[in-house]
Amino acid sequence: MEQSTLKNRMIPVVISGGSGTRLWPVSRSNWPKQFCNLFDESLQTLTMRRVAKFGEPWVLTTESLRNLTEKKFKELAMNSKNSLYEPQPKNTAPAIATLCRVFELQGKKDSVVGVFPADQLIEKEPEFFAAVEMAIQDAEQGRIVTLGITPTFAATGFGYIQTEISKSTASCKVLKFHEKPNEETAKEFLQSKNYFWNAGIFIFKVQSMIQAFKDSAPDIWAVAEKLKSDQSNLAEIYQEFKSISIDYAVIEKLSENDLRCVPCDMGWSDVGSWDAMADIQKTNPAQQCKVEIDSKNNYLHPLTGKVYAFVGADDLVVVDTRDALLISKKGQTQEVKNIVEKLKQEQPKFVVEGLFEERPWGRFEVLKNSKKFKSKVIHIEPGAQLSYQSHTRREEHWVMIEGKGEVLLNDEVIPVQAGMHIKIPLGAKHRIRNTGNVLLEFVEVQTGTYFGEDDIVRYQDDYNRK
Repeated sequence: MEQSTLKNRMIPVVISGGSGTRLWPVSRSNWPKQFCNLFDESLQTLTMRRVAKFGEPWVLTTESLRNLTEKKFKELAMNSKNSLYEPQPKNTAPAIATLCRVFELQGKKDSVVGVFPADQLIEKEPEFFAAVEMAIQDAEQGRIVTLGITPTFAATGFGYIQTEISKSTASCKVLKFHEKPNEETAKEFLQSKNYFWNAGIFIFKVQSMIQAFKDSAPDIWAVAEKLKSDQSNLAEIYQEFKSISIDYAVIEKLSENDLRCVPCDMGWSDVGSWDAMADIQKTNPAQQCKVEIDSKNNYLHPLTGKVYAFVGADDLVVVDTRDALLISKKGQTQEVKNIVEKLKQEQPKFVVEGLFEERPWGRFEVLKNSKKFKSKVIHIEPGAQLSYQSHTRREEHWVMIEGKGEVLLNDEVIPVQAGMHIKIPLGAKHRIRNTGNVLLEFVEVQTGTYFGEDDIVRYQDDYNRK
């Protein structure tokens, strides 16, 4: 179908949750895999651009990812009001129930909605568009539709959808959902031709999904129905939800007449491990900084400007970041999630945050963190400013690198530009604002007795942080 005819066929909703622990150390809790630039663009960007062909995208995510999500809306020039932030993660059933309640309150009960995970790669977009269009046609008839991915190998890491027929030219009845199988069962599924990977993609009319909740999970809908039109009680009602997936709560309980599957081969990957990344990026130019002697079949995710040498080593996955290095045998990278669990107990900072962090006003990257000092490079977006703040255990030195701005130091306004130095004494109130139309960049050196991000007393903040 021509893309021009797809517009306004449905409300596309991008579900952006999870932490992507199996792609550590690139993915962290504060910077999950859907926001990582694993490809030319992040998976979230690729997903939002793709589904925008159908209509203005919504994003359904957690409150902890609000800042990253709002920046993504701005980057893509999309409407940030099309968002719903869960106060706490409670899995997909409460999330989709709440979403349906929001649309119901907005008078959109007859609208078709498509729910798409943010962290999936789709390389064959024409096939994707055709499959979704077919699903929309079924959804308009009141059915709930899922996309089934034609399996390319006997995967044990995915759930499967068993269908009545295996034709890829039409939707088909769903007979049963199967949990992640063992290897022998997965091989049987692959040979049978009527089992498909469950990608967690659903298309439905709002009123159809509401009725499905009323029939199959009335306790969940009873909570969602309490939501007020201004969402002022969202945090309150979220406390009442149980944590359960939409598959368990609703989808697997639907009758054959109410549920359809559209089989498709659209170059799909959930990018769920470094093994998956190695398969996808076999010809990635990054592999050119790899020198091998008596070595073969190694995958490298490198740091820029660094050369990696392999001697007598085969079938390795090497993932290098500035603060962590992962080395694994191929075929075992699913176990990275166990590394993450261990680090959570022993060194949690390496799981939660990297050496750079996004902020509403821009971002910063830690250059060095020692007992004597800490240094960062800070980027402030045009028109943005830091909070008016002070520190009790450190002073700061700012060296301007690029752009121009305005420092407010103990209520005194000081214009700044590249080459200037500003000293922020211990306890001084200060902020900096970007007054130009390009990024304002400066290096910050902290000296004192403590350099944690929690040593901040805020007096005014554009983003209502405390």
